[in-house]
Amino acid sequence: MAGSGRETRGIVDAPDLFTRVHFRLRDPAPALRAHVEHYWLIDWDLSEPYTSHVVPHPSVHLVFQRTEPGGERERAGSAEVYGVVQGLFSRRLEGRGRVCGVKFRPGAFRPFAPDRPVSEWTGRRVPADEALAVAGHGPSASATARTVLDPADEDARVGALDSYLVPLLPPPDPQARLATELAELARTDRSLLRVDALARAGGLSVRSLQRLFSAYVGVGPKWVILRHRIHEALQRAGTDPEPDWAELAADLGYSDQAHLVRDFTATVGVPPTAFAQH
Repeated sequence: MAGSGRETRGIVDAPDLFTRVHFRLRDPAPALRAHVEHYWLIDWDLSEPYTSHVVPHPSVHLVFQRTEPGGERERAGSAEVYGVVQGLFSRRLEGRGRVCGVKFRPGAFRPFAPDRPVSEWTGRRVPADEALAVAGHGPSASATARTVLDPADEDARVGALDSYLVPLLPPPDPQARLATELAELARTDRSLLRVDALARAGGLSVRSLQRLFSAYVGVGPKWVILRHRIHEALQRAGTDPEPDWAELAADLGYSDQAHLVRDFTATVGVPPTAFAQH
């Protein structure tokens, strides 16, 4: 079961979070890797409440979670699909709890729920059994929650996630593959700073690219490009106590520093200079 690790991009004040929770990433079964970027596992046992903040990626997540102590639902655990979150995602953690999450690659969730565009889930949390097409493919997500969350052994939790998802693997979907490829290109190719450039890279018109992203990613291509810029700025602010914001703005394709400051502040909640000094 390889693939343990940490991904800090997008996590606000990751070092502080990691002193309070046990956070790790795990690889899914090979058959799932075209669809699933990784599993993320979190356990906590806190004497005081703590609020974590994340600048989300353009990904849909399947989240199994439990908090203790609580009612019967909390003890059994819940299973929900989290659509793409467009603002800052904040979560208050208290007491004891456990999360086993599945991060789908951008564009790759739609084949698991083909009846609706992924934009249907954007900004929403819904019961997983409402979103996933599971009829005839084994137990429901809600019935699987305890199987995923109960084991003390981390490998057993990963195995339970694999066992649930592999039978749900959908047939190939060329549009999903194209959406995933273009979303990844937007993340990795820093020269693609405009929607029309990304559309040309995919051999599409701008309108066709927008329709593809609405149906398969859940947000528009402009949002995806901007979000990756904010992730880069957030990472720079977290590692460099005195970053050159004008130079960074130019590197990220902004026309001037003011536009970067505006987008950063709107997403993170504080200006980049204040964030870098906190």
